[in-house]
Amino acid sequence: MPGKFYDEWQIGDRIEHDLRRTVTETDNLLFSTMTHNAQPLHIDAEAARASEFGQILVNGTFTFSLMVGITVGDTTAGTLVANLGYDKLVMPNPVFIGDTLRASTEVLDMRPSKSRPGQGIVTWRHQMHNQRGELVCECLRSALLKSGPA
Repeated sequence: MPGKFYDEWQIGDRIEHDLRRTVTETDNLLFSTMTHNAQPLHIDAEAARASEFGQILVNGTFTFSLMVGITVGDTTAGTLVANLGYDKLVMPNPVFIGDTLRASTEVLDMRPSKSRPGQGIVTWRHQMHNQRGELVCECLRSALLKSGPA
């Protein structure tokens, strides 16, 4: 089990996740169509070419989902009770097909659960950067985790 239990975390812990991903046209098209997102900037090459970006923009919700997915193995896989929320989601720079993305995580806050003995809440800042080091996505994620075996 790669994830960490609540009591294995400390405020300030930081992870540079090893997994990187180059975004493909198929990723973007499948995600956009699966979620019924018909935004021409994501699925219409001609409309995207005529935009200020001059090319297809990767669906931002794909970028967000990929960021969270990349972080799960090192944070909550096997130790998660429930994700409690995502906050302050920003996408300050666009993602284009062919960009290679990497994620990092930092623990910002922790507290034992008041209503669930043996569990605690961790809040992380997840960030996603492209191959040029530009921040393309960031959010705060709070999750309820199991405490480690006694």
